[in-house]
Amino acid sequence: MTLAFPSHQLVIGSLSVEVTLKPIKHLHLSVVPPHGSVRISAPERMSPDHVRAYAIGKLSWIRKQQSRLEGQQRESPRQVVERESHHLWGRRLLLQIQEVNAAPRIEVHPSTLVLFIRSGSTAKKRQSILAAWYRDELRKEAAILIQKWEQQLNVQANRLFVQAMTRQWGSCNPKSRNIRLNTQLAQKPKNCLDYIVLHELAHLRVPRHGEEFIALLDSHLPDWEERRRLLNTLPLLCG
Repeated sequence: MTLAFPSHQLVIGSLSVEVTLKPIKHLHLSVVPPHGSVRISAPERMSPDHVRAYAIGKLSWIRKQQSRLEGQQRESPRQVVERESHHLWGRRLLLQIQEVNAAPRIEVHPSTLVLFIRSGSTAKKRQSILAAWYRDELRKEAAILIQKWEQQLNVQANRLFVQAMTRQWGSCNPKSRNIRLNTQLAQKPKNCLDYIVLHELAHLRVPRHGEEFIALLDSHLPDWEERRRLLNTLPLLCG
């Protein structure tokens, strides 16, 4: 979630922690997938020494969570070449490239992803076409899920942004009501996207994580924790 609260970096040895001061009563610690960045939300009037002591006391837990994320399988950057493996909504597909004298397009078949492209196109061009296609696929599916959860939560988002994100799967700005989604979600199972969309839209009802927020997720998607675990153990693309 993106909120305009003051933040700073707390350094403990080799560990960097993003500390954000908020109008809350208790400290909240999170190790954020996919790369294991560490965040602490702290009450506005809490002293820096108190926050540092809290972080030091949690070092063992932080390292454990980061090790789990580091052990998550990584996939090599795609070169977009013949017989290369790609994923769409959790399905593994082999890429086929067919040269045509027409505008590029992509077709999905039971076991293959077919890229129709002009002869002589560069790897960069193929990557650009595929990336744009993934963004469109994610945007279309997310729009359906946003409409579903808007009705169930009685909220309304403003705009949806689909983009590359290195620190989180999605974000919500309750003030602008804008939702952002990580492009890699198009490669994961749809039930994972369903959870992320619910999570972000839930922030329009409950801006901050806490017991009320968790209760809201529980009431609408009882298996949300299982979906989150699945998402955070699936392979990630490097880079």
